[in-house]
Amino acid sequence: MASIRQINVKPRRTGEHGLPKHPVPSVELDPAGPRGDFNNYRHETLHDEAESAVLLMPAETLTDLQREGWPVQPGDLGENFTTEGIPYGDFHPGGRVHLGGTVVEVTRACDPCDNLYLLPYVGPKRGPAFLKVMMGRRGWYAKVLKAGTVRVGDPVRLEP
Repeated sequence: MASIRQINVKPRRTGEHGLPKHPVPSVELDPAGPRGDFNNYRHETLHDEAESAVLLMPAETLTDLQREGWPVQPGDLGENFTTEGIPYGDFHPGGRVHLGGTVVEVTRACDPCDNLYLLPYVGPKRGPAFLKVMMGRRGWYAKVLKAGTVRVGDPVRLEP
């Protein structure tokens, strides 16, 4: 059964960037996104649009990146929910995803950006190569349709 492997948030802190996000055992999810999480790009550029409230990332994608020599860990890419048991390609815009008792709708793929250069194993020298390998694998944005509490280990289910 597919499940939530890790929940990741990072509060707004002056002088800090949003990567990596840090694990928490549970989170309240509402239409604004996970409580206690701040996404500068979403806030400053997208003006807190609901369609980008959540970022989903399959753990299987992180495993693939690790096999390719990138020491990516859950939360490094800014995802709020690291899922396990559903491949990246099974997510798609318009697809509804149950995260425990909550429901989100995938709105679009997340494009890799220069903020990934901030990761210690990437940096400016390896940044362009990392952005290239992240194309089509950066995660999925979603909007919240049903709010509630999400916990690590909660089931994840795609609606048919």
